[in-house]
Amino acid sequence: MEIDNPYDVNSAELIVGIPSYNEADNISFVVEKCNEGLRKYFPNYKSVIINVDNNSPDDTRSVFLNSVNTIPKIYISTPLNVKGKGNNFYNLFKESVRLRAKVIVVVDADITSITPEWIPEMINPIIKDRFDFVTPLYSRNEYDGTITNNICYPLIMGIMGKDIRQPIGGDFALSNTLGKYILDQTWHDTTRQYGIDIFLTLNAIIGNFRTCQVELGAKIHKPSAPKLGSMFTQVVGTMFETVLQHKNSWNNLIEVEELPLYGKNKFAEPQKLSVDYKTMKEIAISEFINNQEILVKYLSSEIYCDLCKMFNSGKIDINMDLWTMLIYDLLYAYDISVDRVEIIEAMKPLYFGRVITFYRETLDMDHYACEVRIQQQSRHFFNSRNYLINKYEDSRSFSVN
Repeated sequence: MEIDNPYDVNSAELIVGIPSYNEADNISFVVEKCNEGLRKYFPNYKSVIINVDNNSPDDTRSVFLNSVNTIPKIYISTPLNVKGKGNNFYNLFKESVRLRAKVIVVVDADITSITPEWIPEMINPIIKDRFDFVTPLYSRNEYDGTITNNICYPLIMGIMGKDIRQPIGGDFALSNTLGKYILDQTWHDTTRQYGIDIFLTLNAIIGNFRTCQVELGAKIHKPSAPKLGSMFTQVVGTMFETVLQHKNSWNNLIEVEELPLYGKNKFAEPQKLSVDYKTMKEIAISEFINNQEILVKYLSSEIYCDLCKMFNSGKIDINMDLWTMLIYDLLYAYDISVDRVEIIEAMKPLYFGRVITFYRETLDMDHYACEVRIQQQSRHFFNSRNYLINKYEDSRSFSVN
């Protein structure tokens, strides 16, 4: 680990951390807004801005260190050829322990909609009201963040009973207590990559840390259109591993818990995002063919046959009911099988199939109607949670507390 501490910072009450890899084009803008927020709203606190980087070859380091310098800065990098957002977070949390910080704020380096007001909006719930974890609530394009909308958000509501709209939003605030707790948990290989955001959120829930949401307006950044790459594997792998390690947390839930909300009435029009429907459909069909051997092994014959008809005909229609059953079936299969990597891979064409189905269903809807549909899907996961729990009860390997 490389550390550049030109201001000799040895303690800090407030930390703003900016994880990065090749973000030289935007990081100075983010630093400027964070610097202004800390100066304006927390002048009596000892603050530091920390860039936790992956040895970016575009010289993110120099751009960061040469940006506005009213608030002291520290640059920390993983060793050469060691990548991963989670590794950056790990370094940030370790440094927060050394500095004995009270609050850690994390903001994405690619975000262009950040304002100085984000800083107090995320810090004040921890300082004033003693929350431990602050998650963002954005106005976000309905086709951006499809892993969030279709897997993370509904599963957290369905299994854990928490309405956390952006569990992998990228911009968070943590108390020092939660930061230390996170360091002590078991970090999977996927956690050290893109799985870190869902790891934070799930552990805040499992550890019973006080959590709230804050509205931050529109999220404008490099959009995360649907991918079949490492992000999907790492996020879903971390989520499955973490929730399955804590099955005792799947207690009898009567209703979904709504979290306290700060920063109300700050929604704005989300950024525009184009969708390549044709390419997504082609990839979904191709990947389904490649993963049939696993799907036939772990899905019911009825569901598998229905999927084959869809993908073979090109008339893909993975509706809300089917999608809920597919996720719960594959989560259970992941738990009881040795084919864990293969199961995550086999989910990908089904995920693409759900994304294109949602796109077709909502093509004529406005943003707000689409958002209602996304929330309805997550509620459906909660209302259907016994479908998953009954699988364990039928196998006599699980009992609900």
